[in-house]
Amino acid sequence: MNTELARFNMVEQQIRPWNVLDHAVLEQLSFLDRSLFMPHAFEELAYSDTEIPLLHGETMLAPRVAARLAQDLLLKPTDRVLEIGTGSGYLTALLASLSATVLSLECHADLLAQAHTHLQQAGIANAQLRQSSGLPIDLPQASFDAIVLTGSVAQVPTELLDLLKPGGRLMAVVGEEPIMQATRFTRASHGDVHSQVVWDVVLPRLHGFAQTPAFQF
Repeated sequence: MNTELARFNMVEQQIRPWNVLDHAVLEQLSFLDRSLFMPHAFEELAYSDTEIPLLHGETMLAPRVAARLAQDLLLKPTDRVLEIGTGSGYLTALLASLSATVLSLECHADLLAQAHTHLQQAGIANAQLRQSSGLPIDLPQASFDAIVLTGSVAQVPTELLDLLKPGGRLMAVVGEEPIMQATRFTRASHGDVHSQVVWDVVLPRLHGFAQTPAFQF
């Protein structure tokens, strides 16, 4: 496989048409070797427009979804980022290349170990990985400029929004199948949080977060 050509086609044919136009994001996508983050059985699909199955029923996001999440976080080089759901580490690497530091939480130890190896191979040194299931309860409030959830949730817990600094942004896919919406939550300087739906997408549930109870007759 010509990986440089495959990355070019991924950016031009999958990602740009999905309204990912930020120069910094596109530049990092053009250099980041996605094949380093793939399970061996799926290496040939590294630049395909598809989700990739991981251990424990988790998935690696399609490239366009990872790119759009990163873009819509509106990252700055000085930002401190929290990622919930490390998975393969590919989005972790993209976030780290666009920010100062990333703390990424993953509930499965084996996935975390694999992601650590992938990030080392990609030369990413400003991402810290930690095993954690569900809501992080040991992080100080107002300590992150940006937060991203890599799977869908029925609703965003207030405890996560409390981790945002003034001006901080949180990206999450919220809702129930078949209708889910990528939503950006922004904490204003006076403390209020405003939400904005930015696009529609359906993602698997994020492990460790409460589900909306099903209606019963």
